[in-house]
Amino acid sequence: MSEALQGPFGLFFSALISSTLLPGGSEVLLAWLVTEATHSVWLLWISATAGNVLGSLLTWGMGYWIAGRYPLRSLENPRHRRAQRWLERYGPFGLLLAWLPIIGDPICLVAGWLRIGFVASLVMITLGKSLRYAVVIGLAG
Repeated sequence: MSEALQGPFGLFFSALISSTLLPGGSEVLLAWLVTEATHSVWLLWISATAGNVLGSLLTWGMGYWIAGRYPLRSLENPRHRRAQRWLERYGPFGLLLAWLPIIGDPICLVAGWLRIGFVASLVMITLGKSLRYAVVIGLAG
């Protein structure tokens, strides 16, 4: 495997893909890179967090774009309705759980659809995802 794909650059793209509506395994790659000890743990943490946050913001942006074309009442997917109830109850703080598998992507999509502010979304998503990757690093190290 190419060195670029094994390092922080590859980790960034793995994390980006993992946080959109596509499945991925950035946690496994991060843990492996930590155990290999060829890169700074801080650089790996920043790469994983940045890629994952960017992917979530792209999903948030899709929701924001969709809101202009389809009214929120048209949500049919049960996961999206659950995310809507969650976000209506907790507001941007609900985005702290954007790192969760299965429900994290719908939370980000619905947050954009609800037009939850970009800065608040960015802060909450970043906080939740950076803590998740810190735990992965702690368990791998």
